[in-house]
Amino acid sequence: MTATLTDRYVLAVTRSIPEQQRADVADELRASIADQLDARIEAGEPADAAERAVLTELGDPDRLAAGYADRPLSLIGPRYFLEWKRLLVLLLWIVVPLAAFGLALGQTLSGAPFGAIIGDTIGGAISVGVHLAFWTTLVFALVERSDEARTHLAPWTVDRLPADTPYTGARFSDMIASVVFLAIAAAALLWDQLVGAVYLNGQWMSLLSPSLWPWWVGGLLVAMGVDAVLQIIVFLRGRWTFALAAFNTVLNIVIAVPAVWLLSQGRLLNPEFWTLVIPNGEGDKVFGIISVIAGFAIAGIAVWDIVDAFLKARRAARGRIGR
Repeated sequence: MTATLTDRYVLAVTRSIPEQQRADVADELRASIADQLDARIEAGEPADAAERAVLTELGDPDRLAAGYADRPLSLIGPRYFLEWKRLLVLLLWIVVPLAAFGLALGQTLSGAPFGAIIGDTIGGAISVGVHLAFWTTLVFALVERSDEARTHLAPWTVDRLPADTPYTGARFSDMIASVVFLAIAAAALLWDQLVGAVYLNGQWMSLLSPSLWPWWVGGLLVAMGVDAVLQIIVFLRGRWTFALAAFNTVLNIVIAVPAVWLLSQGRLLNPEFWTLVIPNGEGDKVFGIISVIAGFAIAGIAVWDIVDAFLKARRAARGRIGR
């Protein structure tokens, strides 16, 4: 069933209100919208146009939610507070993790000690975050004091409402894509260990260490099978839950930690492949660099998958309120 503009508006308002207030606020808001809508329809206005007009007059749902929650919108000023907050949060979520990842990778490749890597990464991430906050705030402070900028700021309309249902990651296409990817990855893993991934100088060479067979490879295949079952369960439940996200966290740790440990011991990738491809003694150096990059990639993918699952569970929990 497709949600109406009113449903979407109520959801947009209640999702950022404390949970104990959501039901009351949703009922009050629906009643208010219905009263205004009836008055407009009785005056001869078409229902669709009346609904859009009522919601437009109510304004930005985040601003209305702040009023219900008695949460002041101030820092730079109420005019641009929501735009400033949305942009800054987006930049912090994207730029700071990427900067921290790049700093840690660069320090590791340069051979810095572990303590220096941690210290420089944390310090660099904090510095990037401070700069983002300062410059973003400065720009909005200047814009707020510019009359010309005010005239070009687009007013809020119902077209800016979020989708009628929150994205929960539980669509059929998501489940199929995840299961197919895991099946392809499992097949590639078996091919690499049983045959070889690359044909060089008249022989097949595996990219992963042959010593992983059979126990390490078998364990990984079991974990991949459990992951596939998890994706199916999420689809059948219709959404991510915090319990499923927690289980996904454990699963990522079970896969990522042994993989990173094997990399640190030089036992995950096949060193013979690199010495064969890159002769003259440079293969060992390249092998070390590739191992470091692979370790960061494995850890980064695991962290991203963990965070993504919890965000989907949070959005799904919010989406169940207000209907």
